[in-house]
Amino acid sequence: MMGMFTNKISSEMMGVFSNKISKEQLKEGDHIYSWRTAYIYAHHGIYVGEGKVIHFTRGAGMEVGTGTFLDNIVVSSSRSPLDTPCPKCGDLSRLDGVISSCIDCFLSGGDLYLFHYGVSAAFFLAKARGGTCTLAPSDPPEDVLHRSSYLLKNGFGIYDIFKNNCEDFAIYCKTGLLVITSISVGRSGQMCSILAAASAIISSPLRFLTASFSGLSAVAGGMYCVGRILSDMGMRRDVIKVAVESLVAELGTSEPEVIREAAKEE
Repeated sequence: MMGMFTNKISSEMMGVFSNKISKEQLKEGDHIYSWRTAYIYAHHGIYVGEGKVIHFTRGAGMEVGTGTFLDNIVVSSSRSPLDTPCPKCGDLSRLDGVISSCIDCFLSGGDLYLFHYGVSAAFFLAKARGGTCTLAPSDPPEDVLHRSSYLLKNGFGIYDIFKNNCEDFAIYCKTGLLVITSISVGRSGQMCSILAAASAIISSPLRFLTASFSGLSAVAGGMYCVGRILSDMGMRRDVIKVAVESLVAELGTSEPEVIREAAKEE
């Protein structure tokens, strides 16, 4: 028993330093990601076996002017239109929505990382960068694969970098959980970490009580940690479990109450 506990702690501590894994370590239903554009953001997806990944993309072909300003800069598709099309997948650069591609197209030359579920609060806070883990537990692989394949056929709505992005898609596939508010369907960890950092810097009245830069840093750091952990899918109260069939049936509406009612019926 002690040995099992020690191995768990050692495994968790190794994950604090890096979530990087090899392709040989992949298992069906894994939530994986790869950093893009000098580690500015990460692209997320679900590994479904046989070298395939299902992921939610915003391709280079999306009409300019749609979405937010960042949506017109950040492109999560697998390959640039200038690249030679993949012999397995063809040209994916202009596809939008939920797609299936080979693992190489998904990685687009980047390294492979595993997103962690059911982590401890200490582990979560040790990973200062958002979008790498969550306190929320994962559902069984068969549920994850069902959701991802169902959404591949039926879609996950319109891509939005803040409200409905690739990380939101992968987390939903793993947990069945959605953040239902009047402003969003989902709020990913990497976006929440950015918002938490901004809030920690500009919105705290405690900054006026600090007598030094180090004091200000400590206050801002504390607020950043609190903001991140309270916005995590495993902690926030505005999260409900929604069956994928109900979600798809209600994607055409922007009313959160409709999806809430659908969830109650499950």
